[in-house]
Amino acid sequence: MDEERHDSRTVVLAVVALVGTGAAFFFGMSIGARSSMHAALPAQVGSALGVPPTPPEGVDFTPVWRAWSAIDERYVPSAISTTTEPVASDEERVWGMIQGLASSLGDPYTLFLPPADKEQFEEDMSGAFEGVGMEIAIRDQVLTVVSPLRGTPAERAGIQAGDRILRIDGEETRGLDITSAVRKIRGPKGSTVVLTVIREGWSEPRELPVVRDVINIPIVTTELRPDGIFVIQLASFTSNSPGLFREALREFIQSGSSRLILDLRGNPGGFLEAAVDMASWFVPSGRVIVTEDYAGNSPNVVHRSRGYNVFNDQLEMVILVDRGSASASEILAAALAHWRGVTLVGVNTFGKGSVQELVSITPDTSLKLTVARWLLPDGSHIPLDGIAPDVEVERTPEDREKGNDPQMDEAVKLLAR
Repeated sequence: MDEERHDSRTVVLAVVALVGTGAAFFFGMSIGARSSMHAALPAQVGSALGVPPTPPEGVDFTPVWRAWSAIDERYVPSAISTTTEPVASDEERVWGMIQGLASSLGDPYTLFLPPADKEQFEEDMSGAFEGVGMEIAIRDQVLTVVSPLRGTPAERAGIQAGDRILRIDGEETRGLDITSAVRKIRGPKGSTVVLTVIREGWSEPRELPVVRDVINIPIVTTELRPDGIFVIQLASFTSNSPGLFREALREFIQSGSSRLILDLRGNPGGFLEAAVDMASWFVPSGRVIVTEDYAGNSPNVVHRSRGYNVFNDQLEMVILVDRGSASASEILAAALAHWRGVTLVGVNTFGKGSVQELVSITPDTSLKLTVARWLLPDGSHIPLDGIAPDVEVERTPEDREKGNDPQMDEAVKLLAR
């Protein structure tokens, strides 16, 4: 992909699924077809997929079609059915094959989106639906909360970043893929979903009922503290967040303060261009913000500062991060730490270091495919266990319950020196 094709259509949405907000599949994604899938397909299947039945060199598809024929000739449903309809249509079986192909990569961010899931994704990107407001991912084969978004039903119910979801309404999540999990957790406003979660420090799982609602997320909030420190809290990197961030910086400058805290905790990511634009206010023109490393499959794409760079050396700045800070949050934090020496306070970030692309398979289906990895300004990859802060400070469940914020306290202390 060339750089021009990234523009506002390139999404570095953090993780795998945002349940109940404006972007369900948060994974660092470049939206746009890049390549087509070719395989040895029978005529009716090749026609359905819209690709020529050309086999890849050296791949024997005979076992696939032998299995297909055996199902056609011998399969009997194990459960008695009251319908005479076949258990799965030929089309559904093709979707299942592609799902298996995607699963064989062992990459939690590569997924096939059959028609219902593609429709769900498009609905998510429109930002108009109801749910619980949290990002989830598969970590070590366990359904894991990346972050509950601020002010959402998930946060009000006590869901925290790092919680592992063992059951949804009593149904085990082991082996459940992300799209199926999203479908089960979602629902209409006012309805309740019960999540059975286990958390570090708990001796046994607990059931947390979450009442679904319409999700409205404040993207940027600002505060001038009594001590003169200005705080910008950024919830996500949406297409309109650069403008909102610019207004927040205007407020900061007009406040007369030279001390800034950027709070990226619980921020799952968003549009890559938004992260690059925001970094450009602090980083000199032309400096590398992030690189998409395609491992030789395509030329690398380098994203550089646009050089707004309006702040001088008088600026004192701290960035707050936690396990819910992912993808675009990690990119922005790493760029400012590298080029401006900004101090990171909190705990390790999520560790979302890969780029996904939405590849059109048919008009009704897509493959979300990992196509690249993020390289930080120093040329390193985002670690799987996340970016480590300069100053590690935990915020415990007890702190949250009491309204204490030792991470913010530490940031304030650093800026007060």
